[in-house]
Amino acid sequence: QGQLVESGGGLVQAGGSLRLSCACPRSISSTYAMGWYRQAPEKQREWVTTLTKSDTTNYANSVKGRFTISRDNAKNTVYLQMNSLKPEDTAVYYCFATTGMTTYWGQGTQVTVSS
Repeated sequence: QGQLVESGGGLVQAGGSLRLSCACPRSISSTYAMGWYRQAPEKQREWVTTLTKSDTTNYANSVKGRFTISRDNAKNTVYLQMNSLKPEDTAVYYCFATTGMTTYWGQGTQVTVSS
């Protein structure tokens, strides 16, 4: 509980940008793959992106070319830079950290994109 702390959500117009942050203990950021899911109203949770321990990145097709995940090891923080936002990106965004056997989740942060 409370291992991952997210911030950075908000309201933005279509075409705008936001950066989400996910802070975690060093023991997690140095050993876990991390990433983001999102859940729009009345829809299932959707995988967005993953950053592996070796810094390999993967993205959902819906965000590829617009979103970028990165890590700041000095701050034990993972970022999600979201550009060219669309109304369909509106969702609660959840940070996760996983070893495949153990998964931690953030509390979620709301992103709303107006048209």
